[in-house]
Amino acid sequence: MLHSKARWNMNESDAAAAESLARELKLHPVVARMLVARGVTDVREAQLFLHGGNDHFHDPFLLDGMDAAVARIRSALDRGEKIRIYGDYDADGVSSTSLMVHAFRRLGADFDYYIPHRANEGYGLNANAIDLAKQSGVSLLITVDTGISAREQVAHAAGLGIDVIVTDHHEPPELLPEAVAVLNPKKPGCPYPYKQLAGVGVAFKLAHALFGTLPESLLEIAAVGTVADLMPLTGENRAIVKLGLERMQSSGYVGIVALLEASGISGKEVTATHLAYSLAPRINASGRLDHAGDAVRLLTTDDRDEADRIAFSLDELNKERQRIVEEMTQDALARMAQEEAGANANVVVVAAEGWNVGVIGIVAAKLLERFYRPVIVLGIDPETGKAKGSARSIPGFDLYRALTSCADLLDHYGGHQAAAGMTVHRDRIGEFRERLNRLAEEWLTADDFVPVQHADGEFELADVTVECIRQIESLAPFGMGNPAPRFVLNGLSVQDKRALGRERQHMKLTLADEDAAASSPPVEAIGFGKGPLLELISATAKVDVLGELGINEWNGVRKPQIVIQDMRIPHAQVFDWRGVKQAVDKFGEVTAFIREQDGERDAGPAAIVVETGSPTRLLDPDRIGCGLWALDERAGVLPLNAEARAGRFAEADDVLLLSMPDKLASLENALGHCRAKRVYVYFGDWDRDYATVPSREAFKAIYQAVLHKGSWEAGGASFLEPIRRKAGLSDGLIRFMLQVFEELEFITNADGVYRVAATPKKRDLTESPAYRSRLARTEVEQTLVYSNARQLGEWVSARLAFNPKRTMEVTG
Repeated sequence: MLHSKARWNMNESDAAAAESLARELKLHPVVARMLVARGVTDVREAQLFLHGGNDHFHDPFLLDGMDAAVARIRSALDRGEKIRIYGDYDADGVSSTSLMVHAFRRLGADFDYYIPHRANEGYGLNANAIDLAKQSGVSLLITVDTGISAREQVAHAAGLGIDVIVTDHHEPPELLPEAVAVLNPKKPGCPYPYKQLAGVGVAFKLAHALFGTLPESLLEIAAVGTVADLMPLTGENRAIVKLGLERMQSSGYVGIVALLEASGISGKEVTATHLAYSLAPRINASGRLDHAGDAVRLLTTDDRDEADRIAFSLDELNKERQRIVEEMTQDALARMAQEEAGANANVVVVAAEGWNVGVIGIVAAKLLERFYRPVIVLGIDPETGKAKGSARSIPGFDLYRALTSCADLLDHYGGHQAAAGMTVHRDRIGEFRERLNRLAEEWLTADDFVPVQHADGEFELADVTVECIRQIESLAPFGMGNPAPRFVLNGLSVQDKRALGRERQHMKLTLADEDAAASSPPVEAIGFGKGPLLELISATAKVDVLGELGINEWNGVRKPQIVIQDMRIPHAQVFDWRGVKQAVDKFGEVTAFIREQDGERDAGPAAIVVETGSPTRLLDPDRIGCGLWALDERAGVLPLNAEARAGRFAEADDVLLLSMPDKLASLENALGHCRAKRVYVYFGDWDRDYATVPSREAFKAIYQAVLHKGSWEAGGASFLEPIRRKAGLSDGLIRFMLQVFEELEFITNADGVYRVAATPKKRDLTESPAYRSRLARTEVEQTLVYSNARQLGEWVSARLAFNPKRTMEVTG
């Protein structure tokens, strides 16, 4: 058995609507179901979603305030006024600023741009920057991706004679800035039909209004900011990103071309995933560690050499950012381990001096991914004692609501349900942590701490075809609001498994239908970062996989491929460890890893099972930290150490069969008491003589030598060496034969001295228990040694007391 990392929820959709779409548009039924699950239910809507482009765009003048904004800008253009674009330092702000730079160049404006320094100035408009604008002769200030809450700053600008146009997409406060125009689709009373534009999307609408036609050349830049700011890829955003990506395949921006090359994407089909995980981090790195002005210059330059230099610089900054994030993450983990609650707290709050506050949000996201609980990471300024924090949360724990409940402890805070920021004095961090954890106890249940993965449907392996995947890809671009489709495939056999990567950190499986008669070919599945799970997948496992479908092209051959997001094995597994070295040590490592992965969901103990009387030959009982049990034909197993006596064998989740049983019945009885999820078969004491029965001639030769000797000290049977060599008998077989003679009372052992019986009775060899046991070992050996991994797994599994069933939740 192997637990999935998440609960799997199957999205439901209207079957009749899906059937209608599939019939009318000749779609694969799975694709039709996905459209319906995404709210696309009629044919016209589906055609627009799949094939629409410019018809997704709304009239920019539906944005409240657009008429006033365009009129003021045209007036500034006519009079040659100095215009300043005021942006933000994240990828959306950089894209918004860059887009307006290109727009004003085309309009022939007298303009420049300003982006505040993250560490020195912080977010948004500030009075010093406005004073600098006045000194520079600016008479019109246009904000992009910021300004909606800057009521005081806009008033300050007005007092200096500077007009302000605000373009933003963040949630508006109750009192808006008194600007010449405020462009924000979320503004109360704004009739604009699509409310989810990014900051760069609002800037794009302003450019659209100024030009009078759709500025298609700006779509690439608008796409970058839209994806980077995690906007839902629906409606107008979908059109921006889809059309922007189409143009980006042969981009006319030297900065984008250089950034694609620096990101290792040049020559590939650029996707929204590339924007989110390759371009956006490099753009963001400039604002996090340096100044975002470099990123704006990259997206606005016409000089390829300059673009290459800046792209290389941003790539190096991103590597430095990754290094800093890794160091801070490891430091945070170490601090959590030292704290009493640590990672087991309902809300993780970790703080330290010297942490770069520009990347604490990334660290918080990494910790949330690892522990799946709300996380707050705080960087403390040692001079002021102020700690700036960034928070990430899970569904069910509203960060903004929680911070509002702690407002008396905080200097500043803001954000929403899933992400937030705050400032708190270091002296209040302890109380802050305690209060948040009390809130979590009230608001969250145990199920809330288990992540959820949503699947669009269940697939048969036969459905995983290139044509089906091609249709699925027509739903792209994927991202927020239009997630990449994920599917569940159940009960697949593992034909092959191997590790990939320099550090063996990735996993590659070859999966096939459980039914050997199925005609569908095997499919390769890749699990990035899942290499360690290979040790937890047995050769006979039947795996359930939740993953994304893709096409792998190699040497012109296109094949389906599954990218594994999560997986599980819903049955007890049998691992063939026959021939493995250091099995006891490996058992300890594997079970420790399982507990680290599954935590409290799978905290059952481990157990080692041996044949009665053989434990010390195969292991040091003092070195094991789990229960040690001996096979017993009646009771099944008997405890041999304190750990075993303190628990129950049936509670063990992991069981190592360390030594060969003398009889199959004793092992079968033990397995009948076993409810393990994983059984590891080692049989470390097996050798060639395990089931070998010496011939009667060999017994006769040894007995004649014994009669001739008369008596000898135990351990001093060197007189048998010539016969041993001549007959090809091992030391073990000699010991066995002497044991048989002793059981038949042909010889006796007293005070460490063997003596031949004076008048032994005539007896048959089969009267010896050891001899009969050796005869029975032939069946044991055939079953447990000479079977292949599949046969062995089936034999053990059939005798286990426990095999759980798979479950799947369904959500509407």
